[in-house]
Amino acid sequence: MSLANARSALNQYSQNAITSGIESATPHRLIQMLMEGALDKIASAKGHMNRNELLPKGRQIGCAISIIDGLKLSLDKDKGGDIAQNLEDLYIYMERRLNEASLENDVTALDEVSALLKEIKTAWDAIAGHETASAQVGT
Repeated sequence: MSLANARSALNQYSQNAITSGIESATPHRLIQMLMEGALDKIASAKGHMNRNELLPKGRQIGCAISIIDGLKLSLDKDKGGDIAQNLEDLYIYMERRLNEASLENDVTALDEVSALLKEIKTAWDAIAGHETASAQVGT
């Protein structure tokens, strides 16, 4: 099997695994997956930026912005109140900082957004852990 065929097979396997994971995921897990995806894209963009690979850097940042936009659009401001509004403001800030990072090749902006997103993800993961523990106690 050639290297190109092996990569193609690996990509296909990855796509199938992701699709399968999405189809069986809870809404909470989907948000976690989006956050993980954005963090992966930011990390990849940082690597491309460090290697001065402008086109792939731009693609990765664009993907991260799209994912964060999806997180922003998933907010339910009627139920979430002030927390949802604060998250929306933070997501808008992250999108702006990612655009600045892309335009200025600013690694510190990527690190800032990554740190903010990790903080949100940590809280989101704790909610999942709390829900799991509550469900086990109730059974």
